[in-house]
Amino acid sequence: MVAAQRREPRDICQRSFAYALRAIELYKFLQEKRDGAGWVLGKQYLRAATSIGANIEEAQSGETKADFIHKYGIAQKETKESHYWLRLLADSELVPARRLMPLMRETEALYAVITAIIRNAKQGPRVQG
Repeated sequence: MVAAQRREPRDICQRSFAYALRAIELYKFLQEKRDGAGWVLGKQYLRAATSIGANIEEAQSGETKADFIHKYGIAQKETKESHYWLRLLADSELVPARRLMPLMRETEALYAVITAIIRNAKQGPRVQG
């Protein structure tokens, strides 16, 4: 049970941080392949994937409700971009699709959680991280 909690933390800050670490692992894998396209796509994915957590962390100290929602909106867009790069990596066969499926599922899950947080923040009187 402890190992499962490490793989899928419940707190969005921890979960997005764990996702960023997995993105770094994928980037390192692509660097070892020494493929130009893989290097470029990997770098694009790494930037988007690590930006998710960075924006979520920034949102935690948002000065206003609008600032909080804005930062989560950026994180939401970065999940879409991350998913795009993962699809390109899989469909171009630079990385076996089976290796990317867990990351793709987690990207989709992060998108759903972030979307729910934005929706709740827009509807609720107070913002809580």
